[in-house]
Amino acid sequence: MRIILLGSPGSGKGTQAQFITEKYAIPQISTGDMLRAAVREGTPLGLEAKKVMDAGGLVSDDIILGLIKERIAQEDCANGFLLDGFPRTIAQAEGLQNMGVEIDHVIEIAVDDEEIIKRMSGRRVHPGSGRTYHVEYNPPKQEGIDDVTGEPLIQRDDDKEETVRKRLSVYHEQTKPLVGYYSDPAQPAKFDSIAGVGPVSEITAKVFAILG
Repeated sequence: MRIILLGSPGSGKGTQAQFITEKYAIPQISTGDMLRAAVREGTPLGLEAKKVMDAGGLVSDDIILGLIKERIAQEDCANGFLLDGFPRTIAQAEGLQNMGVEIDHVIEIAVDDEEIIKRMSGRRVHPGSGRTYHVEYNPPKQEGIDDVTGEPLIQRDDDKEETVRKRLSVYHEQTKPLVGYYSDPAQPAKFDSIAGVGPVSEITAKVFAILG
């Protein structure tokens, strides 16, 4: 069960990834976590990545692909894995394929941009505890105030509308083309797209129905 989840920021990918990894007992492979681990362990690729990151550069596709290859050779990936946040571009997807990494399922969780903006820009956080609210879907008892402590809530910079719009435009430019790439019948992986709106449990049920 080798899976790629696609979806814009705020589409609920992370939530579904947790359910998938639990149900199928496969690891979630996040490129960020993998990079940090390689740097921490001082592996040859980790040292190479650290040099680039220390210089403020972006780690190359080759390094990331090398890390993925090393990671999926580990024992816990024997039953499969879920790639999180990778591939982000067509070049990375081609790199995976050229490296002989087989993917069984690609699932897109599709959510309209305006819905994402509403979801993310409506989030409010209590900095002390990390408790989150939503102005529309899960409002605090008193506007702008944490239910438990009575302290003010904040909107994270990441959740501000202009930041969300910027992240969405990067997604459409770089990652959305993967939907076309993976839905091509010539691709060996099975591609499905599901709407990421409605109760979380319904979306999970659709995902599990696809994965079987």
